[in-house]
Amino acid sequence: MIINNTFISLQNIDFSKGHILLISKEKGWTSFDVVNKVRYMIRKKLQIKKIKVGHGGTLDPLASGVLVIGIGSETKNLIEYQNQTKEYVAEITFGAVTASYDAETEPFGTFETSHISQKSIEDCLHQHFSGTIHQTPPIYSAKTIDGVRAYKSAREGKHVEMKTVPVTIYEHEVLNFADNKARIRIACSKGTYIRSIAHDLGQHLKSGAYLTELKRTKSGPFSATDCLQIQQFESLLTTI
Repeated sequence: MIINNTFISLQNIDFSKGHILLISKEKGWTSFDVVNKVRYMIRKKLQIKKIKVGHGGTLDPLASGVLVIGIGSETKNLIEYQNQTKEYVAEITFGAVTASYDAETEPFGTFETSHISQKSIEDCLHQHFSGTIHQTPPIYSAKTIDGVRAYKSAREGKHVEMKTVPVTIYEHEVLNFADNKARIRIACSKGTYIRSIAHDLGQHLKSGAYLTELKRTKSGPFSATDCLQIQQFESLLTTI
């Protein structure tokens, strides 16, 4: 059963059963922040000590958009949601790079951008980012290397050796390009790092680039219009 303002009223929900909650994650929250907040609110409302809550696909803290939350017995099915196709709208800025491939770390370097156009970006995407590709995850990522999260080692200044992984790009579309910023819609398989696409796109275009905005617009069959803000879910809980 799906919980949101379109599919079902919270007044009819039995939280002891399995449910899927669709949350629009805000920038600044981790996916685990959302899980912990939802768990806390339900426990407080029902006056219970334990309830299982998990998510169906991590979003970086600087990203926003669709986050699938499993509640109760539905947490057993979260791997199914994790494996489904994701869609994103990314803003990529050309002319500099960052260590994290996004705006988490400071940009550095000055790269030529006068030769970059919407068509050159489209051509590059078709040539290098279609179908199954091998990409290197950012060192500032949650990938585990020798039992340690890569981002922890990176922040401590340790050398991190990342291995390439196969991912699939199903669709891409350049929505617009102006002032060295491109907005690109990308549909892809699980495990795809849009940050790495931004970085690699800059390299292929003989420039530099990094991710400055990211929104997950779809996760499997669910879209951004299906989602509740965390504050909306909290308000609806008070009406039960």
